[in-house]
Amino acid sequence: MFTKILIANRGEIACRVAATARRMGIRTVAVYSDADAHAAHVQACDEAVHIGGPAPRDSYLQADRILAAALATGAQAVHPGYGFMSENEDFAQACAKAGVVFIGPPASAIAAMGSKSAAKALMEKANVPLVPGYHGDKQDLAFLKEQADRMGYPVLIKASAGGGGKGMRAVQASADFEAALASCKREALASFGDDHVLVERYVTRPRHIEIQVFGDTHGNYVHLFERDCSVQRRHQKVLEEAPAPGMTAERRAEMGAAAIAAARSVGYVGAGTVEFIAEQDGKFYFMEMNTRLQVEHPVTEAITGLDLVEWQLRVAAGEPLPKQQHELAIRGHAIEARICAENPANQFLPATGKMNVYRTPTSNAFQVAPVRVDSGVREGDEITPYYDSMIAKLIVWGHNREQALAQLDAALSEMHITGLANNVAFLRRVVSSQAFSQADLDTALIEREREHLFAPSTAAPDWTVAAIMARQMADEAQHTSSRQDIWHLHDGWRVHGVARRHVQLDIEGQRLTAVLSYVAADQFELQVNPAGPDTASAASQTLRIRRLSGDRFDLNLGAQRRTVSVYRDGEQFHVFAPQGQVQARLMDPLAHAGDDHSGSGKLTALMPGRVVALLVQAGQAVKAGQPVAVTEAMKMEHTLNAPADGIVSEVLCAVGDQVPEGAELLRIEAQANPGDAS
Repeated sequence: MFTKILIANRGEIACRVAATARRMGIRTVAVYSDADAHAAHVQACDEAVHIGGPAPRDSYLQADRILAAALATGAQAVHPGYGFMSENEDFAQACAKAGVVFIGPPASAIAAMGSKSAAKALMEKANVPLVPGYHGDKQDLAFLKEQADRMGYPVLIKASAGGGGKGMRAVQASADFEAALASCKREALASFGDDHVLVERYVTRPRHIEIQVFGDTHGNYVHLFERDCSVQRRHQKVLEEAPAPGMTAERRAEMGAAAIAAARSVGYVGAGTVEFIAEQDGKFYFMEMNTRLQVEHPVTEAITGLDLVEWQLRVAAGEPLPKQQHELAIRGHAIEARICAENPANQFLPATGKMNVYRTPTSNAFQVAPVRVDSGVREGDEITPYYDSMIAKLIVWGHNREQALAQLDAALSEMHITGLANNVAFLRRVVSSQAFSQADLDTALIEREREHLFAPSTAAPDWTVAAIMARQMADEAQHTSSRQDIWHLHDGWRVHGVARRHVQLDIEGQRLTAVLSYVAADQFELQVNPAGPDTASAASQTLRIRRLSGDRFDLNLGAQRRTVSVYRDGEQFHVFAPQGQVQARLMDPLAHAGDDHSGSGKLTALMPGRVVALLVQAGQAVKAGQPVAVTEAMKMEHTLNAPADGIVSEVLCAVGDQVPEGAELLRIEAQANPGDAS
């Protein structure tokens, strides 16, 4: 067994590998970029080596620097995690040439499965079902469009060397093919250094089901059952579960045998995933093989009781697989939710910023337990535009799917993040949706359930106001605790009458006025009127407040009781309760009287990123909604559209520019109405 390994990755997977290695008595070496000098994975390892600038191409994609770090520190092996160098054939060959073990499949297997087109040709020879499509090398626009037109729409364009939803576009009509192909090729070239694509018939209502496989150097192969990864946005997974709902023993055996045949055909070694598209009637087609560990591998660990990273290390060290197929069994049900820095309400646009609050549910990391959190960030860390938007993986286990669903919703309610947009509240809506709860699954579930998933918040304003007032008064009490004179107390004492506080709030776009009347030390009367400043008609409820610890409060409002957590950032409040989470702001009109909200004629970057395409030039007329520029951030392309009809008066950036959030890229002047007087 190895005594020291280098982890050629970052984030939660690097922390995960470090934890397993430590348990096995193996020392670890981290590599890090300028942006990750103080990252969690650096502290999780025994040693760390700086390898370059913040952009992946300047650090985590620098094979020579990573290998040099391994040799300099005496590491016997390199674990690539997933992403970056994990499916890089040249890096695997370089490791072998340098006498360093690559903890993954041989370079020949990476090469065979690294091209979706070549992999499909192999599967065709092995009689594995394939989706009809063109998987060849001819790449000119006219030919590919002809193939798509012949298949009939919708079709799917996919980067041949890709994965993770990058370089992938669904095309609904022939007229849209050219623009989608250009975007696919750009994204594929940026992500994988290869712009080859394939075109396939788009299967309607498909399920995404994948099989975890393992092979060793002794010719042994097993599959560790399936995962359903159908819930996706932008062709990237959101929720994954194991086993797949509705899977029969016969179909599981059939898909498992096909996956092992695929692995065996390329002499596969280590952990891999064979992905299938499955129709609602159960028919399945080979999609691709990921020659690495997958982000969603913890759900397989949860239902098998195995540590797949430990299996990777043992197989890479030359040991046989720890178990044979007949020794493997499924226990219970597991679901993983990807916690991401993104704004679901704005087309899942990735978000950046500092995590002012990052609180997770109680967990037992890297073990089979009801709740597990795999994360590579800590409270106060910065989410930068250089890497993937995933913050953490939340994994739950139950004796059955119903219990796992309940565990997941409860755990999500305890996941508290402030400082940047995130998808936690959205995930709770997905979990509670009728389609997901009843396992009516396909890759378009989010679109099908859009009315429920993107509905306005229904949070009760009186509870939100009660929580905010509890935090406000707790802050005041803490601020004045050292003062002894009565003039600095905020306890509501009056010589005559009752003290009242009038507060104006904006709760997720809903403005309201509240009146809090002091009754006793921890007892109040609360009136909330969302209609306006007149509170005479608002019902009055008794409010009792008890601070539990830090940001947690126990509230009794009327005849009901709730425990809430309230985090504050200036005039912004974030309220978390088992029933949901709400953002609110104390209204102070004078504080923002001079703010300029016009933004007229400006097109700005939605987040930090790189300009990859300018689709218009100065003097050109544009229509509202017309694509005018494309930026790249967090390994994804983001198209910016003209906000209104007009003329491009000025282009303020160039292709290749790295721009900050809010940077002005273009100026568009409104066209004069032909009927206006000159």
